[in-house]
Amino acid sequence: MAVKTRSLKRGKPNYLYSIIGVALVLLIMGIMGWIFLNLAQAGNSFKENIRISAYLRTANKDSISQIQQYISQQPFAKNVEYVNKDAAKTIWNKDNNEDWNKILNFNPLPESIDFYARAQYVNKDSLSKISTNIMSLYGNQITDLQYPSTLVNNLNERASKLGLIFLVITIVLCVIVIISIDTTIRLAMFSNRFLIKTMQMVGATRSFIARPLDLIAVVNGIISAVIAIAVLFTLIAWAENQFPQLKAIQNNTLTLLLFVLMIFIGVAISLFSTHRSILKYLKMKLDDLY
Repeated sequence: MAVKTRSLKRGKPNYLYSIIGVALVLLIMGIMGWIFLNLAQAGNSFKENIRISAYLRTANKDSISQIQQYISQQPFAKNVEYVNKDAAKTIWNKDNNEDWNKILNFNPLPESIDFYARAQYVNKDSLSKISTNIMSLYGNQITDLQYPSTLVNNLNERASKLGLIFLVITIVLCVIVIISIDTTIRLAMFSNRFLIKTMQMVGATRSFIARPLDLIAVVNGIISAVIAIAVLFTLIAWAENQFPQLKAIQNNTLTLLLFVLMIFIGVAISLFSTHRSILKYLKMKLDDLY
């Protein structure tokens, strides 16, 4: 009983250090995950702000309405609108930061149906198929369908490179997280090695010895994750307060999934490392514990 009491007393401080250590590692993982999610959302938001214009040859209102309705019903389209000559002039002046009234006394811009494509369709192949499809159906009413192809290509190339960089960083980070948590838990379990061996020597089964320690590991993993999530939530709130634009691209569902993942990783690795340490000390001879 005296051995058990001393072992427990030595174990308690290490559990505290273990909880804090795991929480810090999970916080780093959470910050990286949140940055990745926001970069992805920012990229999608930028893609969905690329204007696509179907320039009209016809002035027939029924034909224009039919084309607009068709595009609106397609899964790739959002914010479909008819742009008349005056609206086209306003957009041109805004984009080019000048007024051509000083040069021209007429409006040369054609009417158009403008829309924005959803992020998953903003790539060279998808937009080419969209253009071909619309022109094949309404080639007599539409002269051309235009979008900034160079911008789209550059955006997707950079997104692919950035995604690859983050994938490598994520893999490296996951390895570091797993190793760090595993090392922290094993150090915490080291102080309990005599308690584990003593219980084995008095006839306790492996499951009887492992069950309470595994339960402690689960609880500690949850506590670590909750601490990390609370700090991360505070940092997110501070960041959104400093940069209100983040609120516009924030995806609460993905952020919630990130929090759940942090809890799962914290519990899973804590439980795995603890149980492995228990089995290790059970297999060791008493003299090897010193």
